Amino acid sequence: MVARRRNNPLALAVLVCLYERPMHPYEVATTLRQRHKDESVRLNYGSLYSVVGSLEKRGLIETSEVERAGRLPERTVYRITDAGRLEAHDWLAELLARPLKEYPAFEAALSFLPALPPDEAVALLNERALELESGLARDAYGLLELVERRGLPRLFLVEAEYAVKMREAELDYVKQLIAEIASGELGGLEWWRTIHTADMADPPLPSGAPWTQPLDQPVAQAKGSNA
Repeated sequence: MVARRRNNPLALAVLVCLYERPMHPYEVATTLRQRHKDESVRLNYGSLYSVVGSLEKRGLIETSEVERAGRLPERTVYRITDAGRLEAHDWLAELLARPLKEYPAFEAALSFLPALPPDEAVALLNERALELESGLARDAYGLLELVERRGLPRLFLVEAEYAVKMREAELDYVKQLIAEIASGELGGLEWWRTIHTADMADPPLPSGAPWTQPLDQPVAQAKGSNA
């Protein structure tokens, strides 16, 4: 039985491409870029060749032929195996059916939000909102161009639609968070302001606070410091 290592979407992208027909790695990359799949899957040639080697070792793909054109270096064409077809099917089915815990960078930043002063956080969130609005405008134009000029059916654009919806939801949340901080409605805001006050190096903690040290104060002022 082939060991499961389903932590790299690029490997799934390679399997799906080879499911269609045998290709060499450069052709896989070109196909993904032409179809704008590099917007959904991180793609670079170094990691691509590493992924191809790993898939071959696991028996999910195999050499179909070795091409040579003139003085150009040899190029190995790969094809998917029966085990690879089964793995591609099961992997894609799992991704569609089961929500996975992911670790977005913005979620990590929000988890440490109190480390920055509220006013600075609001300014930075406003910057993010502007970036999101600009990105949404570009995405909307890109979708329109793909539909109207290239005539692609919606089936081949669903991942782009999803990305737009996620950006819209994020933008709505960021604007709401900014408004709640600015209006004083955000719970814990008073404590948040207090820990960034120069004369309150060791303020009382709100119940359940996971950590307290702001980034704009010396480490020596941290609660429980031996300094």
